[in-house]
Amino acid sequence: MQNFDKTIVSIPTWRLMSESFRNWRGMQQSGGRRIKRSLFIDAGAIRFLHDDEEQRLSRVRLLTDYIGRKQAELKAWNEAQGNVAAMAANRRRMTNLGTFRAYALAYLKSHPEVQQDMTCMVRQMQTTAQGVPLEIYCFTGTTVWADYERIQGDIFDYLLAVLPEFGLSLYQQPSGNDLRAGMLPALLAASHIPEPREHAL
Repeated sequence: MQNFDKTIVSIPTWRLMSESFRNWRGMQQSGGRRIKRSLFIDAGAIRFLHDDEEQRLSRVRLLTDYIGRKQAELKAWNEAQGNVAAMAANRRRMTNLGTFRAYALAYLKSHPEVQQDMTCMVRQMQTTAQGVPLEIYCFTGTTVWADYERIQGDIFDYLLAVLPEFGLSLYQQPSGNDLRAGMLPALLAASHIPEPREHAL
């Protein structure tokens, strides 16, 4: 059997009967190759949007329709609750993560190299110790490996760079530099503590 990297491997006949094998021909014939990768969002950054943020984000072309619809939906729901909606916990509001999810989906649907007649979605997965996974699921308009990797890289480069616009950040385990930066104030404070003087007899 010839692998994708042109190497040849021999497989015992009995393994063809007892194990499954992946056939890439269906992917090649479909004309699209799947992207299925997650952004792990720092859970500590997820919050409700402020009014000024809603106004600012409503000027973003890909979000204008979404925010208009969402504001009308939430206003109608909150008004239906009556006086209890005056309390923040009884009121529905827009979140920065939900708004980013809508933006990411609109970005994929407007991307010229994403296959629009195949499944395209951005979904929130089960929260983990590494943050909140936001999965990007779509298909590229080509099955050529090098082009596929370029398109996938461009999509994630852009989404990572735009996260701060929504007040979000990616989860990242502390590195040595993070630990040193966190300990620096304590080390500086300790370096300014005067040494105890010996009492004169």
